[in-house]
Amino acid sequence: MAKRDFYEVLGVTKSASDADLKSAFRKLAMKYHPDRNPGDHTAEVKFKEVNEAYQTLSDAQKRAAYDRFGHAAFEQGGMGGGAPFGDGFASSFSDIFDDLFGGMMGGGARGGQRRDGRERGSDIRYDLEITLEEAFKGKTQTIKVATSIACDACHGSGAKPGSRPKTCPTCQGHGQVRAQQGFFAIQRTCPTCHGRGEIIDNPCASCSGMGRVTRENAITINIPAGVEDGMRIRHTGEGEAGLRGGPPGDLYIFISIKPHQFFQRDGADLYCVAPISMVQATLGAEFTLRAVDGTQTRVSIPEGTQTGKQVKVRGKGMPVLRTRNFGDLYVHLKVETPQNLTRRQRELLQEFQAESSNNTQPEAAGFFSRMKDFFDGLSGQ
Repeated sequence: MAKRDFYEVLGVTKSASDADLKSAFRKLAMKYHPDRNPGDHTAEVKFKEVNEAYQTLSDAQKRAAYDRFGHAAFEQGGMGGGAPFGDGFASSFSDIFDDLFGGMMGGGARGGQRRDGRERGSDIRYDLEITLEEAFKGKTQTIKVATSIACDACHGSGAKPGSRPKTCPTCQGHGQVRAQQGFFAIQRTCPTCHGRGEIIDNPCASCSGMGRVTRENAITINIPAGVEDGMRIRHTGEGEAGLRGGPPGDLYIFISIKPHQFFQRDGADLYCVAPISMVQATLGAEFTLRAVDGTQTRVSIPEGTQTGKQVKVRGKGMPVLRTRNFGDLYVHLKVETPQNLTRRQRELLQEFQAESSNNTQPEAAGFFSRMKDFFDGLSGQ
C-alpha cells in the first residue's frame, strides 16, 4: 500500500513552519495515542503514521530531501532509512505524554504551557529583501507585522474588566488532579481548567477570553553592515503575545539580497566583468570602475592581457560582519573585438596582421602547431 503524503498526514501545507508542524503533530498524536484508544488497531496505525511524518518534516535535511524526492528519498538507503521513531521521538513523545496525563508522581508541565496555564506566544517569520548597497552599508528600517498583542481591555488576563478569574473548583488552583490507579498515583492536567488553575466566568468581550488581540505592529530593526543572503535576525519578545498573559514569542527576520546588475557576491568578496578594448588589452591601460560603495576605483591592465584575466582590487568588497575588515573586488576582463571598422582601420589591422609573427600571438601559434603534430603523428602510425 502506497504511503500517504506526509504533509497530508499532518494536515498542513508545504509552506508550514516548524511551529505549525509541531502543533499539528501534538494534536494528532494526542488524538490517536494508544493510551487514549486502547485496543484500537486503526488508531495505533495512524499514531505511527503521524509520528513518522513529523520525524521526517521536523528535520531540515530530511524535509528538503522529501520535498525533492518524496518517499523515494528514504527507500533503499536513500537517506539512511532508520526506524520510524527517530532521535527526536523521545522528546516529542515526552511532550505528548505530559499533554495526555500531566506529570506523573509530581512531575511538572513541559513545553510552551506553564503550570499556571499561560502559554508562550508563537514565533513569527518576516521575509525582508534588501539591495546589495543596503547590505554593504547596513540600515535601520521600520517594518509592519500583523501579530497578536496583549489585550488592553483586560491586560492579558482574559477576564471581563472589573472581574477576575476564579480558582478552579476541580483542582483547587493546582492545575492538576490526582488519580489512584492500582499501586500508582497519577497526576494529570485538570480537565476543567486545562491546567490553568483558574476559570473565567466572564470572558473579556474584546479578546473573547484569550487575553490577546490581533494588531499591526510597527517594529524598528537594525540590519548590520555585511549581512549575507539567508541570514536571520532575531528580535526577542516581538512575536505573538502569549495566551492569558503568557510570555511573547520571538520575531525572526530572514534577509534576502536582490541580484545586482554588475556585482556578484561570494562571502565578503565581489566579482564583476569589465569589457576592455583590444588596444587596451594589447598595450596595457588603466580605467576607472565604480565600487559597490560608489567610490571610484582605478584598475590597472597589464600589457598583453587576455580575455578571462582576473584583476584583484584589495579592500573593495563587502564588509565582514561584525569586524572592521573588508573583502576584495575581483574584476574579470573581457577583451572586446572591434566592430564597424572604417576602411582605414581595416587597412591598419591588415598591415599589422601581415607584419605579425608567432611572437605576437604565441598561444594561437602554439595551438595550431601542436594540433598539426598530433594528427601528423596519427597518420604516420
